[in-house]
Amino acid sequence: MYRNLEECILDLERDGQLVRIKEEVDPHLEMAAIHLKVFEAGGPALLFENVKGSKFKAVSNLFGTVRRSKFIFRKTLEATQSVIALRNDPMSPLKNPFKHIGAGLAATKALPLKKSSSIPADFQEIQISDLPLIHHWPDDGGAFVTLPQVYSEDPEKPGIMNANLGMYRIQLSGNEYDLNKEIGLHYQIHRGIGVHQEKANRLGIPLKVSIFIGGPPSHTLAAVMPLPEGLSEMTFAGLLAGRRFRHSYVDGYCISHDADFVITGEVHPQETKPEGPFGDHLGYYSLTHPFPVMRVHKVYAKSNSIWPFTVVGRPPQEDTAFGDLIHELTGDAIKQDIPGVEEVHAVDAAGVHPLLFAIGSERYTPYQKVKQPTELLTLANRILGTGQLSLAKYLFITAEEEQPLATRKEEEFLTYILERIDLRRDIHFQTNTTIDTLDYSGTGLNTGSKVVFAAYGDKKRELCLEVPDTLKELQGFDQPHLVMSGVVAIQGPKFTSYDQANQELQKLSEAIRNNGELPSCPMIILCDDSRFVSESTSNFLWATFTRSNPSHDIYGVNEHYEFKHWACDNVIIDARTKPHHAPPLVPDSSVEKKIERFFVKGASLGHLE
Repeated sequence: MYRNLEECILDLERDGQLVRIKEEVDPHLEMAAIHLKVFEAGGPALLFENVKGSKFKAVSNLFGTVRRSKFIFRKTLEATQSVIALRNDPMSPLKNPFKHIGAGLAATKALPLKKSSSIPADFQEIQISDLPLIHHWPDDGGAFVTLPQVYSEDPEKPGIMNANLGMYRIQLSGNEYDLNKEIGLHYQIHRGIGVHQEKANRLGIPLKVSIFIGGPPSHTLAAVMPLPEGLSEMTFAGLLAGRRFRHSYVDGYCISHDADFVITGEVHPQETKPEGPFGDHLGYYSLTHPFPVMRVHKVYAKSNSIWPFTVVGRPPQEDTAFGDLIHELTGDAIKQDIPGVEEVHAVDAAGVHPLLFAIGSERYTPYQKVKQPTELLTLANRILGTGQLSLAKYLFITAEEEQPLATRKEEEFLTYILERIDLRRDIHFQTNTTIDTLDYSGTGLNTGSKVVFAAYGDKKRELCLEVPDTLKELQGFDQPHLVMSGVVAIQGPKFTSYDQANQELQKLSEAIRNNGELPSCPMIILCDDSRFVSESTSNFLWATFTRSNPSHDIYGVNEHYEFKHWACDNVIIDARTKPHHAPPLVPDSSVEKKIERFFVKGASLGHLE
């Protein structure tokens, strides 16, 4: 149980899971490039002891593997799971009272502890420009905080038990921000801070915000944890730390006594500035848009403070391990939130939010001889109306029968659905709705469409295990490659406009139809590079589901409408890059060359090469 970030770092070092980088490192691209290279190799956490332009140390890759995350929380993980399980099964203590004594003891450490209303003695006041201003990707708009704990309170019901703690990226420099006086606050739709800001705007008052950076690792995890209703992030932070969250109020702002850094300030109604671009977790840049600007009040750093950061990009990255740990902690929480749902998997390879795989129950009409999705469609609506799951564009859902299923066995799960789906009945669209703020495949910021692929019943088709002859000689469309059973990728001309795409897809559909029926290949992916898409399941999931908007990019062979329901014989997803898409993340080759000096013999990371 760590009291601060430094204790965690020293513990990891003793266990051989952290390396100190003693050479001077440039926060402009170099630190991020080193992190990405070490993460990809499955390497240790990194302590940068000599950050150019700042007196503060920085640490990254703390949560780079699930093993390391479990090591960090090894003393409190089981007790935390027990407390969450009590919420999921409140009758459990009555069934087995002795089993849950430890959970009760753990819960007593969860309530926040208010200290005297003053700044801790070891805090000093600094400026934004004193911080490690880390620039992650070449086209980023400036330096960002990537592991912040952004704290706000309900303006109508102030107090820490009505607070929200979230991880929303913070832009520290660049664009139109007045350095040391303003920073950018970016959050996606459906975030808790948005509710607080809406109330503050309605009341005509500024929203006070505190940004905590560092502190015990449990505080960082609490900021991203999808907690059960009624369990606050501050309580969870104390629970996982095995130590109460210590805080005070100074100038009306909540101050974490355990954080390494604290930035306080106000967000005023309707006050925005351009924020971004930023290399994001979908593997593309999120572009420049107006987001709330925070007027900086004061910035604090504790003695010997350490700046934690991560680098996001095309999955898997460090936040992937975060997700795996969260999944382990929450266990079967989704079953309690949506009765009838057994599993929901936000597919990391597709950038998490674009694609969901789910297993539900099918109990509505057990007396009917014809099996088809019924309860599954009700559950699909519940899933797409629940919290961050509502940002998804694609939902594939089915129910188990004799064959056990697992949503995390992605190719096997998708194969099961493609074998059973009725393409004339089981595809359901939602148009003109919300999608992830970071997803540029839609019709505008936060706007796009959704589609549900629901499958249930007996196996309807044998899936092709090689490219069917029908797809080998299509004029204007070439290089067909098998992606997986029942899925083929083909290359088409460069996308220019949706009017042109409609003509091209009509031509493709007619060519396939004229060449003969194709029941063994229910899904065809039209793409820019079919070899890339077919190289791995990860490439297929990433390119297909991040580069398509269901309402605009799904076509079909023999597509038609039956009483406003869309139907087809083969689904075609146009996953070509469109002009309105954000650019993908590409490392700077000159920086890649420069950081080689850290991996040569005798350098801090020489033993990793």
